[in-house]
Amino acid sequence: MADTNDAPAAAFPSLEEMQHWTWVMGRAQQMMLENISEQMNQAVAKTSAAPAASVSPWPGMSLFGDPADIAKAQVDMWTQGMAIWQRALGSPGEIAASAAEDKRFAAPQWRDPLFDMIRQSYLLISDRLLGGVEALEGVDEKTREKIRFATRAFVDAMAPSNFALTNPLVLERMMETKGENLLKGLENMLRDIGKGQLTHTDPDAFEVGRNVATTPGKVVKRTPLYELIQYSPTTDQVFATPLIIFPPWINRFYILDLNPKKSFIRWAVEQGLTVFVVSWKSADESLVDIGMDDYVLAEIEAIDTVRDLLNVEAVHAIGYCVAGTKLAAGLALLAARNEADKVASATFFTAQVDFSEAGDLGLFLGDEQMQLIQQLSAEKGYLDGRYMAATFNLLRGRDLIWNYVTNNYLMGDDYPQFDLLHWNGDTTNLPAKWHQTYLDQLYRRNLLVEPGAVTIDGTPIDLTRVKTPTYVQAGREDHIAPPQSVWKITHHFKGPLRFVLAGSGHIAGVVNPPEAQKYQYWINDAKVGSLDEFIAGARETKGSWWPDWIRWIENRSKKKVAASGARVAGKGRLKAIEDAPGSYVRSR
Repeated sequence: MADTNDAPAAAFPSLEEMQHWTWVMGRAQQMMLENISEQMNQAVAKTSAAPAASVSPWPGMSLFGDPADIAKAQVDMWTQGMAIWQRALGSPGEIAASAAEDKRFAAPQWRDPLFDMIRQSYLLISDRLLGGVEALEGVDEKTREKIRFATRAFVDAMAPSNFALTNPLVLERMMETKGENLLKGLENMLRDIGKGQLTHTDPDAFEVGRNVATTPGKVVKRTPLYELIQYSPTTDQVFATPLIIFPPWINRFYILDLNPKKSFIRWAVEQGLTVFVVSWKSADESLVDIGMDDYVLAEIEAIDTVRDLLNVEAVHAIGYCVAGTKLAAGLALLAARNEADKVASATFFTAQVDFSEAGDLGLFLGDEQMQLIQQLSAEKGYLDGRYMAATFNLLRGRDLIWNYVTNNYLMGDDYPQFDLLHWNGDTTNLPAKWHQTYLDQLYRRNLLVEPGAVTIDGTPIDLTRVKTPTYVQAGREDHIAPPQSVWKITHHFKGPLRFVLAGSGHIAGVVNPPEAQKYQYWINDAKVGSLDEFIAGARETKGSWWPDWIRWIENRSKKKVAASGARVAGKGRLKAIEDAPGSYVRSR
């Protein structure tokens, strides 16, 4: 047997070997980029109304445009590529600002010469691909948006952080665990494949009614479409005018009641409001005939129920997202019926009525996508909520898909315990009839803003007849209901209106309790015609916009009454059916 002491020591890779393997990996990435680029070019050629077969969204291709521009792009890319090589070989160099701020590459391991070159090569190619989209000639803006979205999704998917052999953190974890992390990651992946949904958080960490959706209250009414929850007062006196909240039926209502510190519902109760919330039923075979009218009429029915229960003339109403869209339609219907005084004020959380600038969601509404939606919902009459969850995840693929692919599948990390992510994965099914009509009439044809084009319960409606005092909140970084789209409600409603632009996006821009001291909001009391003018003259206030909203509500309902009798959940004519949060929020 040979003496192991005489065995040659393992040689450390030489610089030439490192350069060779770096070239191999770089060449492999280049080949993948070229292959997928070719496929995407073919797709563009089929969808563009312009002669797009001669147009390429990537610089350096022969038919891109002006030959001088092509030459300049090639020289710039070559120069930057050489700078990356010099850095890898030990020469000093500067890191681009975008690269330094990219949290995917924040770990110091990415500054190792080999991985630093991989990282910077990827960022260089990504910038060129995305920049090429903006330089496209001969395509309309709608086609450019589709190409921009597809290109962004592609470059996010191809990040070296998403692959085990090009992610230094994964390689380190493999050495530390001797590959156990990959086995755990494979287990996570197979579980997700089995349930047809990407997991974002520990599935056992949260339970509705135990540590989320815990504000005390009672279900006081149940219909085939919704449960009406009345919350228990915590003050001796309450405002005479109650509040009813309509959350979106695309998600569970408890986004507004995540935990005591984040709960808008609990906070509103503590401000002295008698609060009601509609909890929508997740669609099943019993709701196959539910259409657009049904949700609008359900909101009006709930308003009338609260008015009758408390013997009041009017309510304050909040509509969040799609429920806000339907609240706007409901206000127009009440105006057409001369019943507008049933609603003392209306508040809209990130809700759209004019869909002419509806953002990236509109990219999912082509003929092929609409046919796919019909096919997915044809058998049961409703759309599985996992499809919508996947769609929303795609809108923020880097954060909601690839971040978890890296952490859960490659690193084998434990799932975090995060209530918002639990809610995000708690999907609801949608009635197919409503969903298809909504997408076609509103997103595709934008009929809601055309007077008389939409009919509810046999009555043509007109948003310009709405004179209800209105508070409109938009999220500055909202990717689902972009602020420029939410702003357009100011072009249609004719009553007094207060527009508030909140920091952050579709969820954090709304769920921002005052004690958190996060983000900010902007107000502009001047009469302006555009969102840009609003922002230019707006004053910024640090923290939550909730206190501004409650002051606005107080100015419209200063009268208070004792928190007794029907103001106590289940003590009025409507007796308690069960404790909040009810049964519909638990239905799957």
